[in-house]
Amino acid sequence: MDRVFRGDPELEPAYIAAAQRLVERGAVAMTASCGFSVRYQTAVAASVNVPVALSSLLLLPTLLHQLPPDAKIAVLVADSKCLSDDMLGVYNQAQRARIAIGGIEGGILWRNEMQRPPPPTEVPDIEKDVVACFARLQAEHTDIAAVLLECTGFPLVSTAIRRMTALPIYDIITVCRMTIASLS
Repeated sequence: MDRVFRGDPELEPAYIAAAQRLVERGAVAMTASCGFSVRYQTAVAASVNVPVALSSLLLLPTLLHQLPPDAKIAVLVADSKCLSDDMLGVYNQAQRARIAIGGIEGGILWRNEMQRPPPPTEVPDIEKDVVACFARLQAEHTDIAAVLLECTGFPLVSTAIRRMTALPIYDIITVCRMTIASLS
């Protein structure tokens, strides 16, 4: 996981080969198990002839257009220190200023995912990490109007976060449902 977080360029051929094998076996769409896989999105999409959506971060430009121009979107990630601006797909500085980024680095889920093999993380522990992250962001950015969850472990708590915040919550499940619906 650490190599994906850091964006190891040596992983790109492995992503491409895995995608091609899956398509050969009948896959009709492609996703990934870490939102930081967005770094390999372009290469994987170019290598196969099926829809590829490796990260919920792909939604960010669209979500910004759905919100009022003075509203912000909270992007909650596994490790904010490993998230670079180029991964956001937002190149306009005014739009970039509307993105509040927070990470759970140092939290239970993050610590567990850094171990090999990673031990299971209990859902209440994930919720605690994500809630604390959102609370920090909300204290600093009172104009948050939506939340985008980057980590593929976060959908386990998206309903709780939605209930707590009363805001729209988007995650990799949102992306997968949209992609699969387009194939039906």
